[in-house]
Amino acid sequence: MAVLALALVAAGVAGVGAALLRGGMSARPEPSRLEAAVARHLRHWAVPAEARELRNPVPRSPEVLAGARGHFADHCASCHANDGSGDTTLGRGLYPRAPDMRRPETQALTDGELFHVIENGVRLTGMPAWGQPGRENESWKLVHFIRHLPALTAEEKLEMERLNPRGAEEWKELEEEERFLDEGAEPKAAPPAGPTGARHRH
Repeated sequence: MAVLALALVAAGVAGVGAALLRGGMSARPEPSRLEAAVARHLRHWAVPAEARELRNPVPRSPEVLAGARGHFADHCASCHANDGSGDTTLGRGLYPRAPDMRRPETQALTDGELFHVIENGVRLTGMPAWGQPGRENESWKLVHFIRHLPALTAEEKLEMERLNPRGAEEWKELEEEERFLDEGAEPKAAPPAGPTGARHRH
């Protein structure tokens, strides 16, 4: 196993070296199959064995999925898209790309692996560490939602769109739409937001 790991690392280093010679450190080129394979194996080995064996302590329920769906829409969808496809401006611009979490490469991960990635992030990628002491159940709920992504319905996606973080311009457009629809009624106030309108919290 150790020999195989070293061989994959060496192949990955060689691949990165070849990429640098061709086009520098640009994130625009699509990662090669070799790079993608090395990244998947390194991600697997980066998760401690004991973490891979963890079981989800949060029972799955409609209420848990609903809460995780809102959490995902507010925190994760900017990179991963509401449907988990990774087909967003940010997701397509990352290197490696944000994965399509509906595919077997993600769905085959254990609950413990998914939890570890959410809590601790992945080095040298765009995936941050979201874990905060005492809030581990939020990550476990997200594991349930990730499992649900292949079966996400159109109604659920529409609901998530309403929960996605919005910038100031988007809030202005929504207010104008509401004002038009309410025939002059006072527009609803936008929720508190930072400079970009994002409301990220974990």
